[in-house]
Amino acid sequence: MTAAGTRTDGALAGVGLLDRERIVARPGFNRWLVPPAALAIHLCIGMAYGFSVFWLPLSKSLGITASTACPDLTLASALFTTTCDWRVADLGWIYTLFFVLLGSSAAIWGGWLERAGPRKAGVVSACCWCGGIILAAIGVITHQLWMMWLGAGVIGGIGLGLGYISPVSTLIKWFPDRRGMATGMAIMGFGGGAMIGAPLANLLMNNFKTDSSVGVWQTFIVMAVIYFVFMMGGAFGYRIPPAGWRPEGWTPPAAKSTMITTKHVHLRDAHRTKQFWLIWAVLCLNVSAGIGVIGMASPMLQEIFAGSLIGLPDVGFAQLDAGQKASIATIAAGFAGLLSLFNIGGRFFWASLSDKIGRKNTYYCFFVLGIVLYALAPTFAGMGNKALFVLSFGIILSMYGGGFATIPAYLADIFGTQFVGAIHGRLLTAWATAGIVGPVVVNYIREAQIAAGVAPGPTLYTGTMYILAGMLALGLLANALIRPLSDKWFMSDDEVAALQEKSAAVNAGPTGSFGIGTGGLDAKAMLAWAVVGIPLLWGVWVTLRATFALFG
Repeated sequence: MTAAGTRTDGALAGVGLLDRERIVARPGFNRWLVPPAALAIHLCIGMAYGFSVFWLPLSKSLGITASTACPDLTLASALFTTTCDWRVADLGWIYTLFFVLLGSSAAIWGGWLERAGPRKAGVVSACCWCGGIILAAIGVITHQLWMMWLGAGVIGGIGLGLGYISPVSTLIKWFPDRRGMATGMAIMGFGGGAMIGAPLANLLMNNFKTDSSVGVWQTFIVMAVIYFVFMMGGAFGYRIPPAGWRPEGWTPPAAKSTMITTKHVHLRDAHRTKQFWLIWAVLCLNVSAGIGVIGMASPMLQEIFAGSLIGLPDVGFAQLDAGQKASIATIAAGFAGLLSLFNIGGRFFWASLSDKIGRKNTYYCFFVLGIVLYALAPTFAGMGNKALFVLSFGIILSMYGGGFATIPAYLADIFGTQFVGAIHGRLLTAWATAGIVGPVVVNYIREAQIAAGVAPGPTLYTGTMYILAGMLALGLLANALIRPLSDKWFMSDDEVAALQEKSAAVNAGPTGSFGIGTGGLDAKAMLAWAVVGIPLLWGVWVTLRATFALFG
């Protein structure tokens, strides 16, 4: 590759279509084509947040109009039964697997992604996520829960992890002058995926539903095909800048403090500090509370408010007929989408606020406000006040999203910036753990309540809300215990200088824009943005329409 970032055809001899060398940008490439490529992937994998729309239909996949229940069904027997309908708690393990595998695969294959490049990672992500959903569809057809767990949960979860981390590092390289904006766009896409996917799934299930099918497996297949097309388009849209590339007219800002350049904790030492594990607990407990609610958002709203969602306040969930349940399912899908909208907004709002009030104070806000809202949620439900109930969970989900956006800066504050990316990758195991804790708490307490004779309604989730508030109280304590690190943990000036010298040697070649990254929002970039923007706007419109229906 020349200093200008050009190649001859011969230079690509022996380079595979998916290899990193194939996607180095050439003069004339517009960097504003990369964010839509990232969004194309994140909006698809973000449907993981909206999978709760499938739980109630799948719990009647045999009985169609009512669940074919088996009193002696256990989790182990549910994996292989062909005569009993699955319980919502059994299905909820798919949601748990999503985030266990997401966090694990992000930590395990993060280094491979840097070597292989974002295109290859994006293609593998598309194959895993969409192939996993196809396998889950076969599991629905054959009524084999283990196949759904393996397909959507395990294989799909690996696709989630690779798809989640592939755009972030790429966008940071393309937008060193606007890092917060660039990474915010990608993370926004993951938070907003359910806003498109949940109503789309509900629309497709209603279309495919028959007297002998709840329409889920057909929906899985259609959505897998749509997602595969979008994700492959995103993967092949990725480009990386050549070595030494900088935006036109931009120079790196001078360091404002010697602390930024000389105080860094080595990756090998970060996990040996109590601060790492306290921040791990802070993230895990904040995410556990939010992720459990997201996973049950659709059934929770339907069971708590039932007929009041369609103007029948005296009709409980069990008394609704099939048509009425279909109507409230549509509204509940909108609720899941609305939570996604709050999830998106929170990532921008809280991360920006943390720059002003500090990361620790931001997490204090998350925990104190979250405890109050979870404690009040049963009261709002008992009052039948949909507005306060929905608003409280919207705020909770904004803090869930804000937690993800704020935690990298929190790590940088404590450990320095030299290894913050790798430390963040390891910290995502907290997300994996939360993916088990949150859904299990919500799902199995619900099942225990039902087994105890509690009918679907406001009281079904009361105990759950108080337990989630307790989890946030533990997070509040962990956050309070976080203190600056002792000097013994920081690398010496000589160690930092050696690392920086290696980086300087790598980047010692020519620097500049090389005619790459210019163009702004030209016609080609606007078309790329329209491809992802139109579905996103549709999701916002459907969400707002469902919100109006929710408040009647």
